[in-house]
Amino acid sequence: MALLLEHEFKPLPADKQIETLPFLEAVAHLPPFFDCLGTPIVYSPVKADLTGNIKKIRAVYDSNPAKFKTLQNILEVEKELHGSAWPKTGATLALMWLKRGLKFILVLLQSISDGERDEEHPNLIRVNALKAYEIALKKYHGWMLQKLFTGSVYALPYKSDLLKALEKGQEVKEEESIEKIHQFLTRVTPILDAIYEMYTKMNAELSYKA
Repeated sequence: MALLLEHEFKPLPADKQIETLPFLEAVAHLPPFFDCLGTPIVYSPVKADLTGNIKKIRAVYDSNPAKFKTLQNILEVEKELHGSAWPKTGATLALMWLKRGLKFILVLLQSISDGERDEEHPNLIRVNALKAYEIALKKYHGWMLQKLFTGSVYALPYKSDLLKALEKGQEVKEEESIEKIHQFLTRVTPILDAIYEMYTKMNAELSYKA
């Protein structure tokens, strides 16, 4: 899948220490995923948020690559640096929101890959998008944002159009596209799970609403 596989994520190491630079270089290719969903008024801000958070983390990394070699290094150093303001600050906060945007992408794609669908309208992806939103983002959004997202599912593209967009306009059999999605998920899901686990262990997760 052209969009998802053009820059692969490194495998998760046994110690679950995720190197910052390779992670950022891989994830930087994912914001255009939201262009494939249409509905600019809803998904453009999510894309911009994802892009902005990647830039914030990259700026911190570039300030001292040796000190911020891994994502865990970032959280550990910023916890000591910012004191009581942590974790609602710096790259720690940026990564917290970045992982939620990634979670939305992964749950949506996993749902499509698993064949979850509205049997009466099998080419729609509303079921998949609503599941992704419920799991990844809804509880962090206020009432207005929730209504906006829920309403946006009626303007989502057909599954066939989404898959074509992910292939950058190339005509590919659905089963081939689904297999590429599976490859992407197999590589990225353990990495995202490890980031969530890290936030839980370090008590860095925040539940305030955007």
